Amino acid sequence: MNIATNIVDRLKDMIITGGENVYPKEVEDVLYGRPEIEECAVIGLSDPHWGERVTAFIVGRRGEKIDPVALKAFLKARMAAFKVPKEFRVIKELPKNAAGKIQKRQLKEAADGNNR
Repeated sequence: MNIATNIVDRLKDMIITGGENVYPKEVEDVLYGRPEIEECAVIGLSDPHWGERVTAFIVGRRGEKIDPVALKAFLKARMAAFKVPKEFRVIKELPKNAAGKIQKRQLKEAADGNNR
């Protein structure tokens, strides 16, 4: 993948919530600072009020408990409130392609299907 493709992919990843731009990688990088998080993916899910709501899908480390209240406080201390996920979903594993890249589109499709 060349640099131009990578930039376009990142722009497509951008979440617009309440008129503000949120770049998922920025939120993910902060989440990875938590010892209980093995993997995470941040996406925007449809929201009637905000347009999209920032949502974090988290795979916890074995034996660790994920506390959404603690995660929210951790993130609020490190970034603007509009970037903090409104929802944290703990899952067993993130969907990945053969190269090991997280498939956010599959997360979004599965989540949108569950919200109908």
